[in-house]
Amino acid sequence: MATSAALGWMALALQFALSLQLSIAHGKGVFGGLVIYFSFFTILTNLLVALALTASLLRVRSGVIEFFTRPGVNTGIAASIALVGIAYALLLQHLWHPEGLQLVADMLLHYVMPSLFLVYWWVAVPRGDVRWTSVFAWMLYPVLYFVYAMTRGALSGVYPYPFINAAELGYGQALANALGVLAGFAALALLLVVMGRFRGRAASNLAVRKPLPSLVQERRPRAEGENDVQ
Repeated sequence: MATSAALGWMALALQFALSLQLSIAHGKGVFGGLVIYFSFFTILTNLLVALALTASLLRVRSGVIEFFTRPGVNTGIAASIALVGIAYALLLQHLWHPEGLQLVADMLLHYVMPSLFLVYWWVAVPRGDVRWTSVFAWMLYPVLYFVYAMTRGALSGVYPYPFINAAELGYGQALANALGVLAGFAALALLLVVMGRFRGRAASNLAVRKPLPSLVQERRPRAEGENDVQ
């Protein structure tokens, strides 16, 4: 888990350095690079992943740490980072061919971290109290991101992803594409809830069927001279 958290922060730092370098080279400066960097759903979601993994390692109690260790929050993040990997593979990967360090950052952010966090979610996050209605709360994240991306695009003419580029596609098609991605997110979130409930019930059934050691010990004859306290 510590390795996964460190890898997540390393991937974010690497992409941050590359983004700033590219922004400065194109005359947009450091501030322009910061705006561009934090305008990608991939970056924001990987940041949530890194925060959740780091919070799980800390023993200090605080409101922020407790928030990022909640099962519902982690499941929502798992759905979001799964969307990052799937959407990139289906919609974006064929549009460019990164090389060198950019290829490393690309693989870490879109494939490695989604896989690692989903494994962490399955192994370490309890999911018994995650409700179906939580999916609607999780959907606010991609919805708010879309509103921000479209607003920024309308003001600057720059859209972070081509499938929501209203300047080229028109607002109708961009909205339709965004709704399609949102539907995919909802499907992923529902799938994770189903998987979590199934695993929770399987664990409960296993615990019920496990024989109680105390009953077995009570049936064992006591040896001569054996003390009650062990």
